[in-house]
Amino acid sequence: MKLKLILFSCCLFLAAQLLAQKLPALERVEPMFWWAGMHNPKLQLIVHGDNIASREVSLNYPGVQLQEVHKVENPNYLFLDLTISPAAKAGSFPIKFTQKGKKALSYTYELRSRNQDPNYIVPVTSADFIYLIMPDRFANGNPKNDVVKGLQETALARDSMYYRHGGDIQGILDHLDYLQDLGVTALWLNPVLENDQPHASYHGYANTENYQVDPRFGSNELYKKLGDELEKRHMKLIQDIVPNHVGSQHWTVRDMPMKDWVHQWPAYTRSSFKDQPVFDPYAAKADVKQMQNGWFDTHMPDMNQDNPYVQNYITQSTIWWVEYAGVDGFRIDTYAYNDGKYMADWGKAIQDEYPGYHSFGETWVHGVPNQVYFTQGNTVNRGLDTHLPGVTDFQTLWGIQAAMNEKFGWDEGVNKLYTTLASDYQYQDATRNVVFLDNHDLSRWYSVIGEDLNKYKSGIAWLLTTRGIPQLYYGTEVLMKNYSNPDGKVREDFKGGWTGDKVNMFTAAGRTKQEQEAFDYVKTLANYRKNNPVLQTGKLMQYVPEDAVYTYFRYNPDKTVMVVMNTADEERTVKTERFAERMNGFTSATNVATGENMNNLQSLKLPGKTTLVLELKK
Repeated sequence: MKLKLILFSCCLFLAAQLLAQKLPALERVEPMFWWAGMHNPKLQLIVHGDNIASREVSLNYPGVQLQEVHKVENPNYLFLDLTISPAAKAGSFPIKFTQKGKKALSYTYELRSRNQDPNYIVPVTSADFIYLIMPDRFANGNPKNDVVKGLQETALARDSMYYRHGGDIQGILDHLDYLQDLGVTALWLNPVLENDQPHASYHGYANTENYQVDPRFGSNELYKKLGDELEKRHMKLIQDIVPNHVGSQHWTVRDMPMKDWVHQWPAYTRSSFKDQPVFDPYAAKADVKQMQNGWFDTHMPDMNQDNPYVQNYITQSTIWWVEYAGVDGFRIDTYAYNDGKYMADWGKAIQDEYPGYHSFGETWVHGVPNQVYFTQGNTVNRGLDTHLPGVTDFQTLWGIQAAMNEKFGWDEGVNKLYTTLASDYQYQDATRNVVFLDNHDLSRWYSVIGEDLNKYKSGIAWLLTTRGIPQLYYGTEVLMKNYSNPDGKVREDFKGGWTGDKVNMFTAAGRTKQEQEAFDYVKTLANYRKNNPVLQTGKLMQYVPEDAVYTYFRYNPDKTVMVVMNTADEERTVKTERFAERMNGFTSATNVATGENMNNLQSLKLPGKTTLVLELKK
């Protein structure tokens, strides 16, 4: 039995070696270049080539020292530990790989100068409005890269939710005016790294390269151009990263450096997807192991983040993209499934290199304490500081859904939203959380609330006035709809993004009257938020909901904004004397959405399922 288990545990390693094609003598060095003057002087290069471990390694460059050469189980790998002193200058030098009786190999390594523009990397903050794009489904700016020879998936079919549709980075570049006009200040793209998987490669969450953009989306240079163009517009770029797992066709899985590069199991074992064992004081070790070490799917091997070589590979590749493309923030996929200690080290490494940098982790969990557990600061006695500034705030999502769809009660309806926000005391800083109504994994907001435009507007009003960093999923502004059953249904093409589309929703002429009304509503509130710090950094005061009406204020020394949300089906008249603490001295207001002036604030009439956003005046 013991021998059988050993054989099973080795099967993936051996299969990967069999899958590996005949390698060039020197196939690659990663990261392919680096920068002089980084905070961390240590750099580990991963070298891959046919029997490369049989060669001696040498280099000679002022300020760069080869500290150690690591040989591992697979002779096709070397790991080189370099120290780059603060005195090292930008320049190039050869790294030589020699072996008696064989032709010497050489790789020209480059140290680049860091970008000194203070606006090159500007961390994401609560002043931003994030727009989430699935690149394959947004706009096709370059049809020539729709199919790339040599990659495993070449199917292109816009009528299939599983095949690629041809959207790309150029398509995003072509519509930056649209996004800026909408009031967007930051773009979060679903992963753009090469995803050379044979099936459903369009979504990007099973990357096969860490340092290369998928050629069907464009190139590294085009991705950097996107970062540069956003910077010119005072907009930001957020990269979606997946440290937990890679695709089964990732080059380091096809020819693994060592058996424990990924988590091995006697037989295929999927994660339990249960977050509780991670923090449960009574958890069985077996449950913790399955949650964090189980594979996300059959084609998504789970990275062994206890392995120091894996740690360096992940950390350095993420830092590389910040420095190379000016990435201003990270969204971290499946955050709870990662090794907590490693992710804390990763977070600190990012913060050490870029103080104030903002990353937010996907925490698809239920319960505020469950979510707080993963955030920065040892706020719930976790025992370590995760160095994770924010999370995707699923708890407020459940709250706004309940507010719109449930009958009002002691614990039901909008009281869920109120109670969730009342629990913010558990965070170090809840304003760093990303709030949202839908995303690429969830049913679209317009469908969730029964295609009711008033409910839709109430959700948008909340999104753009509550605390935190608001995120809008592409197409929500023009009432794109559907349920995530399966998830491909909420990843449809943005109409007008492809030449020949009969409808172009990027223009007013291509929208129905109702779609235009929704677009204008988002645009008005988003640009108001963009131009008024009170909704970015202002304090929040909320009142206990009464009779299905929820009222809160955002305020600073310069302005006060009052938000009144009627979640009942029927009209409500709200007497405002209860809010004197925040309304004293104000005698009138402007309806932010309509521009209408209101001269009597003693009572407010709200139709059913309607929200007012009022700038108070003295």
